[in-house]
Amino acid sequence: MAEQIPLQDLQASAQSCRRCPLWEGRTNLVFGVGDANARVLVVGEAPGADEDAQGEPFVGRSGQLLTQMLGVAGLSRDQVYIANILKCRPPGNRNPLPEEIEACTPWLREQTRSIDPEYIVTVGNFATQFILKTDMGVTKLRGRIHQAGRFKVYPVFHPAYALRNRNSVLPQLEQDFRLLGELLSQDSVTG
Repeated sequence: MAEQIPLQDLQASAQSCRRCPLWEGRTNLVFGVGDANARVLVVGEAPGADEDAQGEPFVGRSGQLLTQMLGVAGLSRDQVYIANILKCRPPGNRNPLPEEIEACTPWLREQTRSIDPEYIVTVGNFATQFILKTDMGVTKLRGRIHQAGRFKVYPVFHPAYALRNRNSVLPQLEQDFRLLGELLSQDSVTG
């Protein structure tokens, strides 16, 4: 197995990344934040405007809801590591392009190798489809554990989607994070 590269070294290397044109429009690289030894790695899609401005993933309205949902699971932001598929913001918050995902995901692979989490919580379709190597959407996959190599993968709806669909999706998102908390507790007792 390849040697783990410390997250700070990875981030320093990513600062000079020019693998795709997105670097030209970024204000800040949005590499990731949190506990470098976390049991839970949260993977989203791409930075938005707030994230690009602050250089940290999930800091806008979606991030506030994610923080609240982590609390439902009995977690705080400093107990998990939060990253995205893309490290630079796509123009106008458009969906990531396949070539951008291909160019950027080696960073995520190295982050995952370095953190070595027990769980990967995939937030939304892009993260779920990439991590699970599937075309199936998060709606069909959410709320249960899937295996990807040695990782337990737990897909959830994106908080932005839940904010747009408060009555139908928000309760499901809360239910999924409550179950995540239960799974983490069970694993702590049995592990």
